[in-house]
Amino acid sequence: MDDEVQLLSDGDGLAVIGSPTAVELFLTLEGLASKDLGLPRLGAVFRAGAEIAQAAPEIASLAGRWVELTKESAHLVEKHGLRKNGKSGLGTGVVKPRKGGSRFGGVLDFAKDPVSQLSNPALLSGAPGLMAQLAMQQTMDEITDYLATIDAKLDDVLRAQEDAVLADMIGVGFDIDEAMTLREHGGRVNEVTWSKVQGASATIARTQAYALRQLDALAEKLERTTRIADLAETAKAAQSKTQDWLAVLARCFQLQDAIAVLELDRVLDVAPEGLEGHRLGLRAVRQKRLETIAQTTGRLLARMDAAAGTANAKVLLNPIQSPAVLRSREQVSLAVAEFHDRLGIESGGQSVEARAWSSAAAEFRDKVLESGAEGVDVSKRLGNETFDRARSVTGRISGGIAGRTLRRRGGDADRFEEAE
Repeated sequence: MDDEVQLLSDGDGLAVIGSPTAVELFLTLEGLASKDLGLPRLGAVFRAGAEIAQAAPEIASLAGRWVELTKESAHLVEKHGLRKNGKSGLGTGVVKPRKGGSRFGGVLDFAKDPVSQLSNPALLSGAPGLMAQLAMQQTMDEITDYLATIDAKLDDVLRAQEDAVLADMIGVGFDIDEAMTLREHGGRVNEVTWSKVQGASATIARTQAYALRQLDALAEKLERTTRIADLAETAKAAQSKTQDWLAVLARCFQLQDAIAVLELDRVLDVAPEGLEGHRLGLRAVRQKRLETIAQTTGRLLARMDAAAGTANAKVLLNPIQSPAVLRSREQVSLAVAEFHDRLGIESGGQSVEARAWSSAAAEFRDKVLESGAEGVDVSKRLGNETFDRARSVTGRISGGIAGRTLRRRGGDADRFEEAE
């Protein structure tokens, strides 16, 4: 069995577990970059039951690596025919190299031995928790890069608000960042560290709710505005404010993921038998947060699209304000798309092309000269066609707990073959 590897996938990442030599061979043949899974941290799980204690020394000798599922790696789930467990949602399988060692074959039957290294229940229940932590940390890194890319003055945005809970967010962020640093250096989350952050969730949730309300308010104001001049002003305000509130939401999401990572460590420490249930609960809660965020940003984009369609239809009478609305709409769309990308929300939509006044006027003139009064009807029809091209950008959520960067994914947990 030294040449076999256990594959586990939760739709967001792939764990490769086996002897160090087998794991290295698999990753080399597949050309995959990976991170250490941290199997030694499952010592508490290995000690949880007497029936598996005898296998603990062998399990401790295994190597484990985690691979993020991207477009380049997601095909492995289908390639190796992993079978989905209906209860845990995990795709599992054991594979080994084919003759000649040039590549790995399909899924083998699990070993009959109940304490076999690769089919050990402690390993199968504990490893998914470690995988969830790595996936969430990957998203946290993406958000850090996102905030740096947009050069968001997040603290300034928070301090500028009168609501005290937003100011509290700064302090909560410091505490959580400190706890993550201590975890990185200490390898665990002790009671002292946990006591500093265990009440932070409420502050983050209130801050997230506040930011979502602000985005909803922008959408509602756009919906109530009809005059093009007013619409241009409202759209410009939405453009300037949207990025700020997206930055706040991104930071909230990052801190919520950090707390989830710390929670899994605490459960692993004090109640390892509950690790799998807690992982599934965190997955469901995180999914709901993503759906709420996608709905709010989707409403804002829908209102910006409608405003762009209105502006395009009236460009002849409003040659200055109409293009301004289109520019604001494009900037908001780009900002939301980048935000969705970092959180793992798939965005769909298309650009609404602004009709230059001179082009619209020339088109109108030519049609009138060619067909007289019929040209007026033609111009109206062309304006309506332009309006029809302003489509809503909607958010669709990934089913994985990490919800990670769907732009790079070619598959998810749904690709798993249901186990008999």
